Amino acid sequence: MAFKTLGAKAAAALDRELMSTGAFSIDQLMELAGLSVSQAVYRVHPIHKGRRVLVAVGPGNNGGDGLVAARHLRHYGYHPTVYYPKRSKNELYQRLAKQLEDLDVPFVDDFPKALSSADHVVDAIFGFSFSGEVREPFPAVINAMAETKIPVTSVDAPSSWDIEEGPPKSGVGSNFHPNFLISLTAPKPLVKHFKGRHFIGGRCVPKTSPILFVFLGTTDSSPPPKKRFVTPAIAAKYDFDVPEYEGLDQVVEVGSGGQKL
Repeated sequence: MAFKTLGAKAAAALDRELMSTGAFSIDQLMELAGLSVSQAVYRVHPIHKGRRVLVAVGPGNNGGDGLVAARHLRHYGYHPTVYYPKRSKNELYQRLAKQLEDLDVPFVDDFPKALSSADHVVDAIFGFSFSGEVREPFPAVINAMAETKIPVTSVDAPSSWDIEEGPPKSGVGSNFHPNFLISLTAPKPLVKHFKGRHFIGGRCVPKTSPILFVFLGTTDSSPPPKKRFVTPAIAAKYDFDVPEYEGLDQVVEVGSGGQKL
């Protein structure tokens, strides 16, 4: 089965619905997204391949996902370094940065220098809402990621790519093809241009989970649902497929044609 994609407008509307009628906070959604990113990195780059992970963080929600991922990677035993040149004044992002500072995760200003000593790179600069030109200081960063031999994992969308049309025809990002992609909630239309290993992530336990029945004192032993980030009703409303997650997994790997592996 090939998974249906979720366009930029639909993805933005879905986020708004999750944070209104869905009763999620942005903190929760970002935590779940960042956790998914960290698990994808763990899958493709286990610690024995090198602990030094450079996380390139943008100023928006995609960057927030990267900050959360860096924290989880630190707890897994990696040695993350964060490049965060345009820090947000939003309290949420300031708290995420403070959490990393308390874990002695270094923040760097020189991306090329940090890249030269990294074992893996997480691209969390721009997400599904990106449009227009890449602004400073990110053109050089994206070009460096395009040229490096170090494996790169992009979060939701390779930075500079159009959410519908994929890589730009020319200029910054036209030759940027990351090794790995972690799509959040659902793949975006750009995946038709992506040729690397692809994961879908973003998962939580809905109110119908048997886990809640345990706390209520019932004896329902039916297995927990495997489609967990959004309810079936929301998935149907926005016309996308939710993958089946196994056990504690926060990510599912899918093939180039969208089928589950």
